[in-house]
Amino acid sequence: MEKEKILIFCTLLFAANYMFAATPKQWTLKDCIDYALEHNISVKTGRLSVLSANEDIKEARAKLFPTLSFFTTHQGGYSPFVDDDGGTEDKGSYSGDYGLNASWTVWDGNANRNTLKQQEIIGLQQELGLEENINDIQEQILQLYIQVLYVAEAVNVNAQILDISRQNAERGAEMYNVGSLSKADLSQLEAQVATDEYNLVNMQGQLEDYKQQMKYLLRLDYDTDFDIAVPSSTDDQALAIVPSSQEVLADALVKRPEIKKALLDIDCSELGIDIAKAGYKPTVRLTGGIGTSTVTGNNMVWGSQMKGNFNGSIGVTLSVPIFDNRAAKTSVNKAQLELQQSKDEIDDAKSNLALTIQGYWINATTNQQRFRSAVVSVNSAQDSYDLLSEQFRLGLKNIVELTNAKTTLLNAQQSRLESKYMAILYLQMLNFYRGEEMNLI
Repeated sequence: MEKEKILIFCTLLFAANYMFAATPKQWTLKDCIDYALEHNISVKTGRLSVLSANEDIKEARAKLFPTLSFFTTHQGGYSPFVDDDGGTEDKGSYSGDYGLNASWTVWDGNANRNTLKQQEIIGLQQELGLEENINDIQEQILQLYIQVLYVAEAVNVNAQILDISRQNAERGAEMYNVGSLSKADLSQLEAQVATDEYNLVNMQGQLEDYKQQMKYLLRLDYDTDFDIAVPSSTDDQALAIVPSSQEVLADALVKRPEIKKALLDIDCSELGIDIAKAGYKPTVRLTGGIGTSTVTGNNMVWGSQMKGNFNGSIGVTLSVPIFDNRAAKTSVNKAQLELQQSKDEIDDAKSNLALTIQGYWINATTNQQRFRSAVVSVNSAQDSYDLLSEQFRLGLKNIVELTNAKTTLLNAQQSRLESKYMAILYLQMLNFYRGEEMNLI
């Protein structure tokens, strides 16, 4: 008896584990975004670009300090020497030099300091570029996620339509058997079943295709089980309050990374002008060095030579540009053109942002109105179809009227789904542009 209990327990445990393992994870929108931001290749590349920019900043900062280098030269030779007796003997010789050299740019028209400031701005731009890339990934995920929700619900609608068609075909067969329906009308009902089966299979294929696109975006393996979590009330989310386009634009102009990045372009270009103007100014450099040397072939020991030959030097170099083949003037003019281009680009970025937000607002309000109308249309079409279906079963309506009513119902349901999920999409985009996190609950 005890063995039987253990066997039953193990069997139930195995079955439970199998059921949990067989059920794919239900991915929420936040799950998808978090996973993508950790694994997406473009995001990883953006993070590496930020690290690279930080290295450029460190290099520019280090150039404010002196350089120091050690050098040593060693040379060997061979030559005959005449000795005191007038004879000759072969002897080898060796010499060695050792020293330290230092150099420091004391003044270069502030070019080095402005270059450091410019690199710091470029570093901030790289961070904003990463943020911009992250925003793009989130927007792509949102669009795909809502597309999956839309098609998944459309699959359910098509399955219901197919079930209705099958019921009509079964009822038609009964009516045909008692002689109250023609063979042609029965064939139409059966053909409608085949059409609805095709539509359902086609919609299921679209659903799998969108899931594969989502898995690719998330960098999941193609054979990974994947399904999304359906929000609790999509109807309520579609009817949420639409923020005004002016409020969204005001927030976006302050928070959106593409605007911040474009504004930093102006600062960077202004520093570029200052750096270019440094070409007109003198440069002052300090140099210094210490060294010593040794050589064989004399009576002095190595240590004494190192001490006796020790020397040092220090110098100042002043470089004043007089004629540079127009290099400085060209650099200044090009830097000024870049500044004007940066100002034009920020105006263009603001205009594009305003146009994008206005488009989202129009789509959100329009689809929200369409959704409200579509809900009424679906209810009306459903009532009409239910009445016609019952009348058809009683032999009071023909197949054409029934088919038309079903087509009207299907079109109304599709319009409801499309307008609902488009309203959700553009509402989410508006809230995202004003700085809120994407969230479907």
